[in-house]
Amino acid sequence: MIIYPAIDLKQGNAVRLSKGEMSSAKIYSHTPWDLAQNFQDMGATWLHVVDLDGAFAGEPLNLKTIKTIVKHTNLNVQVGGGIRDEERIKTYLDMGVTRVILGSVALKDPDFVKKMAQKYPIVVGIDAKDGYVATEGWADVSKIKASDLALKFADAGVCGIICTDISKDGMLGGVNVDFTLEIAHASGVETIASGGVSGFDDILCLKNTKEISGVIVGKAYYEGKIDLKYAFSQVL
Repeated sequence: MIIYPAIDLKQGNAVRLSKGEMSSAKIYSHTPWDLAQNFQDMGATWLHVVDLDGAFAGEPLNLKTIKTIVKHTNLNVQVGGGIRDEERIKTYLDMGVTRVILGSVALKDPDFVKKMAQKYPIVVGIDAKDGYVATEGWADVSKIKASDLALKFADAGVCGIICTDISKDGMLGGVNVDFTLEIAHASGVETIASGGVSGFDDILCLKNTKEISGVIVGKAYYEGKIDLKYAFSQVL
């Protein structure tokens, strides 16, 4: 079980949203690279970074900030948000990002994602509202079930799948374990839970399933609901 502390970027600041609504953004840091260093000092080995502006715009808009984060730490960094073509994948990897998350394009062009997974370290991001895939920064909800999309990447060579129940995201109400397991069973690849972590008990619950390989922790840390240093010491 890997804990991925999360840094969501909006106009260069580290923020958190509630249910993916940009209007709900709360700024937690104007220097996200310092946050990343703090996570490393606590025991983190991975960092989850999302370019929120990029997710909505369809192109990376926080490249400078992400480059600074990578330079300031020795963390493995996975980045998502607005990455829709091979050139942008290469841009991130060339700046030292460990792996790239493909979300909206995974629904629109799964063959492209499969092709990229044969060449680069790719993670698929599947975000869902009521079980159906949402894209474009969660602004659009499709008629495709999240589990059906996950099945398409069962033998695609992707590094893993991050699944987010949008209704849980940023609400501190607990993780949707059943939904995460559904994605894990459909894909057969490493599955990372995202959305709703409210404390260490949620992490233990996911770990005890034996089938979920990681969890993303955001708002629970920023709101003081979890001691990440303790959490890292217990699960690594």
